[in-house]
Amino acid sequence: MLRTLSRAGKVVSRAFGSLRGMKTFVFSSRSLDLREVRFFKTKLVGSGVLLGFLAVGGLLLTNVLFSDILGVGYNRVNLLASENRLLKEEMEALAARMSSVQNALDKLADRGNELRLMVDLTKLDEDTRQAAAGGSVGPQTTAFLTGDAAEVLASSQSLVDRLSREIRVQQSSYEEIYRRVEYNKAFFSHLPAIKPMAGYYSINGFGMRIHPVLRVYRMHEGVDIVNDVGTNIYAAGDGVVKFAGRTMGGYGTVIELQHGYGYASLYAHLNRTLVRPGQSVKRGELIAKCGRSGLVSGPHLHFEVRHNGRKLNPVDFFFDDVEAARYRSALAAMSQQHG
Repeated sequence: MLRTLSRAGKVVSRAFGSLRGMKTFVFSSRSLDLREVRFFKTKLVGSGVLLGFLAVGGLLLTNVLFSDILGVGYNRVNLLASENRLLKEEMEALAARMSSVQNALDKLADRGNELRLMVDLTKLDEDTRQAAAGGSVGPQTTAFLTGDAAEVLASSQSLVDRLSREIRVQQSSYEEIYRRVEYNKAFFSHLPAIKPMAGYYSINGFGMRIHPVLRVYRMHEGVDIVNDVGTNIYAAGDGVVKFAGRTMGGYGTVIELQHGYGYASLYAHLNRTLVRPGQSVKRGELIAKCGRSGLVSGPHLHFEVRHNGRKLNPVDFFFDDVEAARYRSALAAMSQQHG
């Protein structure tokens, strides 16, 4: 019933609106009467304008939001592209620098081979270097890259791995050279390598000869250096005194030095000894005085060099331009300079 009245009220409202100057009435279901809607057109227009503004504002807001989102995405893509380009340039520059390092390492290897020969070590040939510097490359991290960037990064990683291995090879080689140098320093200082006394000697004194006293043909296992009684005799190399004193044989008063590395030296026909057994001596150190003890025809020093029990020609160890006294003086001067 009420719905019927409501519909009838709306019809009457429209009718009265047209008859009374387009006034608008509505039927109230509560009071069961008609009520005029004042300023209906104004309210209607205002509502339309408000809805229009709201619609336009919504469109503008949506446009701004989408523009910001799209703009941020676009700017981020540009930023990533720029960063990737810079990264690629840096990687290419790094690869160029690593190539320079490779050239320097090659020169270092050549110099290392020169040093190896100088200290009596065999050279590292190219095959040895390549075998040591080769091998598998470490895990690559180029799965997320494509194109030139992946190729540059893979090449750089491979070069870094190769350089790292070759640096280890050269480091090991130089450590070996250093150990050899230290060994050689000790070895050369112990080697009986200087003429122990000033005087005359014959380069043919070692070997079979006629004994000057016995007048028989026999082996002469050293060299005789001729000089006056009392001439200074020096250690031919660093060592330890094994024996110092008089013997019952034809050698008379003798000193024997153990130099290490299989070497020993013997000094015979001495006038007197200036060292004792067990004493350490240095090359060029005064150890005895020349004499004529034992079976001799005149004052001289009989000098022998042995290596692992085998007697060698002492002349092969002499440096005539390095006299023992001058050698010792030079060592003393060097010690003062470095002291």
